[in-house]
Amino acid sequence: DGVTEVLAHRSDNLRDKFIEIPCSEDYDSHKRFEGCTPRKCGRGVTDAVITREEAERIRGIAERGLSLGGSDGGASILDLHSGALSLGKHFVNLYRYFGDKIQDIFTEEDFALYRDVRERIQQRIAQVFGISSSAMYLTKPTFFSRMNSTGAKTTHDEYWHPHVDKVTYGSFDYTSLLYLSDYSEDFGGGRFVFMDADSNKTVEPRAGRVSFFTSGSENLHRVEKVQWGTRFAITISFTCDPEHGIGDPLLG
Repeated sequence: DGVTEVLAHRSDNLRDKFIEIPCSEDYDSHKRFEGCTPRKCGRGVTDAVITREEAERIRGIAERGLSLGGSDGGASILDLHSGALSLGKHFVNLYRYFGDKIQDIFTEEDFALYRDVRERIQQRIAQVFGISSSAMYLTKPTFFSRMNSTGAKTTHDEYWHPHVDKVTYGSFDYTSLLYLSDYSEDFGGGRFVFMDADSNKTVEPRAGRVSFFTSGSENLHRVEKVQWGTRFAITISFTCDPEHGIGDPLLG
């Protein structure tokens, strides 16, 4: 893998760390939205937006939701917006599949916390990149992930391949990850890796840590395979194109 630098250790308590990097040309092939489409690109890490206690509560939402299903392989997904839930080798719609029982699993407080956390992350991204928070829209897929060391059963389980979010999902302009568990304590492996031409830069997850970055090829990345334990995170993504915007999830 060549040279690897740690951008954020699990033991660090980072107020704000930001590294600016030149933007790729990926944004040129999409409609530009002044005051939002990235002109300043880069990646940041902060432990000062979401508290550990809030991360634990959010993780509880993920655990309760994923306890209803779960993949046969190493990666399970729960999307509260679309209702997509990993079940065996497939996905089901949580809301259709479980119907009114959903009210027994999630509360209005869960969804309010989810919305509040999403808003704070959105505001921090806007602040760092010097854009207006109101020009950004939540976009899909925005989802919880649970990863363990179980072998992959389908291509959905192969979460470790290098990829570019803007190439995979054209609507993405800014990507964020909120980590809900601790590297080397809750799981081994599973670090987030930015793959630069000269070296790899890793982010070690810790509960409440937010990692965020512009979604183009300037931020090619992958996740290491989880070697032991369970890694929880939520991916929250934003677009500048209102046509690709989605609302916050609603209970019932």
